[in-house]
Amino acid sequence: MEKIRSPIFKGLTDDEWADMQESSVMKSRSFKKTEVIFHAGEVTCELGVVLSGNVNIENIDLWGNRTLLSNVSKGQVFAETYAVCGEPLMVDAVANENSEILFFNVRSVTEDAGIRPASWKQKIMKNMLDILVRKNLNLSERSFCTSPKTIRERVVAYLSAEVKRAGKSQLKIPFDRQGMADYLNVERSALSKELSKMRDEGMIEFRKNSFTIKDLKDR
Repeated sequence: MEKIRSPIFKGLTDDEWADMQESSVMKSRSFKKTEVIFHAGEVTCELGVVLSGNVNIENIDLWGNRTLLSNVSKGQVFAETYAVCGEPLMVDAVANENSEILFFNVRSVTEDAGIRPASWKQKIMKNMLDILVRKNLNLSERSFCTSPKTIRERVVAYLSAEVKRAGKSQLKIPFDRQGMADYLNVERSALSKELSKMRDEGMIEFRKNSFTIKDLKDR
C-alpha cells in the first residue's frame, strides 16, 4: 500500500510507513453509497480514514429523525474518539457515496498489543491528539450554526464559516440540499425557500452545492 496523505499519518517517514504496514495494523474495505460503516451501539478499536468518497456522521433518534453532525472527506479521519475510549458509538458513520475506507487499529499505539516499540507510534499519538482537538472545534462551530433562531441566521453562520475555511467567496459545500438542511437542523423546503430569497436579494448565487457569496460592502 502506498503512503496515504492524511492528518493521522502526518510526519511519518517512508521507513516508518513500511514498518507500520509490516505490523498489520491497517486494512481497507469498499462501501457502497448509503452503506453503514459503523453502527450506533457498536464498540470499535479502529478509526476510519477516507481513501475515496466521503462519509456522513449521523444521529438517528427513536422516531427515525436524522441529524447530520458532520461530513468526512478524503484523507480525513472518523471514529477516533470511540476507538480510543472503547465506548459504544452514539452515531452512525454512513458512506455518502461509493467510498473506500482504511481501518487503523488504535490499540496498536495505545496499548502494547504485542507490537514492538516503534517511532511511528509516538507520531500517530501526537497526530491523533491534534485531530481530537480540531474535532472539538468543529463541534463548537456547528453549535454556532444551529443556535440562531431563524433559518437565514443559520445559513449565514454556516456559509460565513465555510468562506473563512476556504479563504474565498466561491465554495463547494460537502452537502446536498437535504444534507445541508439536516446539518442546520431545519426543514428542507424551508431552507430551499430561504436560499431562494437570499439569491433574489443579491446575497448569494448557488447551483446545487456550489455557492458564491456576494460582496455586500457597497449595498
